Amino acid sequence: MMSITRRSKYNSDNVEAQPRDPLGRDRDPLWRDPDAVSTKQKLEETLLSVSFWNTMFVITCVIAVSLDPLFFYIPVINEEQKCLAVDKELRTIALTLRSLTDVTFVVNIIYHVCKAINDAYKVHKEKKSDELASDWEFSKVSAAEIIPFAKLVAGKLAWHSTLTSILAVFPTPQLLLVFVFFKMRGHGYWEHRKTLNVFLLAQYLPRIYRIYLSSHKLRQTTGIWTKALFNFFLYILASHVVGAFWYLFSVQRETSCWHRACVNNNTNVEGCMSTLYCEGHNTTARNATFLNHLCPISGEENSNTPFDFGIYLDSLKNGITGDIQFGTKLSYSFWWGLRNLSNFGTNLETSSYVWETCFAAFISVFGLLLFLYLIGNIQTFLSMETQRREQDMRNKIQLVENDIARWMDRNDLPDKMKKVIMKNIEQKLRENKDADPEDLFFILPTYTQKYLKRFLGMKLLKKVPKLARMDERVLGMVCDYLKPVVYAEGSVVLQMGDPLCSMLLITEGTLLTYRTTSNDSHVAIENAKMGSISSSPSVGMLEKDDIYGAEELIEWVTQKKDLGQLPGSAFNVKCDSKVEGFVLTAKDLRSVVSKNENWWKIGISKSDHSIC
Repeated sequence: MMSITRRSKYNSDNVEAQPRDPLGRDRDPLWRDPDAVSTKQKLEETLLSVSFWNTMFVITCVIAVSLDPLFFYIPVINEEQKCLAVDKELRTIALTLRSLTDVTFVVNIIYHVCKAINDAYKVHKEKKSDELASDWEFSKVSAAEIIPFAKLVAGKLAWHSTLTSILAVFPTPQLLLVFVFFKMRGHGYWEHRKTLNVFLLAQYLPRIYRIYLSSHKLRQTTGIWTKALFNFFLYILASHVVGAFWYLFSVQRETSCWHRACVNNNTNVEGCMSTLYCEGHNTTARNATFLNHLCPISGEENSNTPFDFGIYLDSLKNGITGDIQFGTKLSYSFWWGLRNLSNFGTNLETSSYVWETCFAAFISVFGLLLFLYLIGNIQTFLSMETQRREQDMRNKIQLVENDIARWMDRNDLPDKMKKVIMKNIEQKLRENKDADPEDLFFILPTYTQKYLKRFLGMKLLKKVPKLARMDERVLGMVCDYLKPVVYAEGSVVLQMGDPLCSMLLITEGTLLTYRTTSNDSHVAIENAKMGSISSSPSVGMLEKDDIYGAEELIEWVTQKKDLGQLPGSAFNVKCDSKVEGFVLTAKDLRSVVSKNENWWKIGISKSDHSIC
């Protein structure tokens, strides 16, 4: 059973006798400070979050796979002395860097184990919740529950990921290339070399699979360009790895020729093979003429030579396997890998050696798979991006349609016109996603704008007493001259005494009208700008379907006065909210009247008689 230590009641008279927190939380300032505890919890949640470790492990795995090929460049061929040397500086660098990346894999293993223990303990604790104290308690697993608790931990442990990390951290290149490769001598050299190559290829599988496991969830939360760059980098990384294997196999191919020459042309095979390694042996005193004759690398690729190096002759002829600058060696090998992966190995001319042919076939298949993977992912990413944009567009259209639908309902537009407007709005948004749906009249085509202005303007104009009996053809022409306007909340439309250059037809919002005397006009205007105009006794309000300045301008145009004789505004006009509407300028009104002078006089006369 779970052993529980319950906290006793606090006794203020005997502080020293109070039970101490076994975890030291009563002495920890973080425990007493809620803000510090919150920060600490956030840090713990971040460090234990799956997304954080996925990102870290993807980066680490990619770096590790990029660094592992450095071990392949440690063997160096001395062509003058015909022996195999070691790049000691590169060996030290490779071992150091590999050890650093292995630390992260070890942390990954510890993370999964700790997470499994934590999850198992939560389940174990929930089962015993009825035995826990209401305040602080310290719980532990008893000896009798160790085996069930261990089974619970094993069930919670992510074995798939943990085993992959264990295999990925196994020091295969350190053991095989640094220690084993230079010890392979004697008649079993070829068999040992095949085993070495198999292990070198196999050690990449858990690391590559580790990248796949960690990046699978990471790709779901990153942008399309990040995904594309990541997949392109994997293609570049594959070229780097293939080039490194080509370098190592080139070294192995020439050393294989040396071993074969020793077997076929020496009675002391062990002694001959021992001199093929530069370290610890006197290579200058031996006769290497037979090696130059049996393993020539200066001949033509298609010439009849005793030994066919196949696809590795290029690196041997150019001295890539020799003691040259590492940057030159790395870049040339990378270019070889990239070139042959890109053309699927179609230009490779192999020898009859079986494993060389298998390597060339692997390059062809692997290059094709990488190409299909890259193109397939690009198509997938583009498809996902297109779907995302379509969804964003649908959401935007839905929001716009809801706003416009409410606006059309408020203005009692007919259903047929509603459908036309919605269709035009949707088409315009699809053509230009940055189009502003609030500028409705600028989005709609001309004929729809004309209909809307007549539909909305005609009702308002007929409310003006002097236009109530006006011919609809004249009113229709007046509506055609209407211009849509929008005023922000708090903006001053007109000040008292300013020339009344236009009449305002209000379709949405409210405006305040107020008068000021010459003595306090400045104060009133400032108060209006600040919004404190309620104290004025002459404040009025203009709302939806009201018109300001119509009577004055109609009187002005009927008397055929000049633009310099425009009537002044009788009020200060300020927006109490956002205001939408139309304006008809005095100039446009005079233009309509001049074109329909007789109909205008008749309409005004009828309206005056009806008023009387």
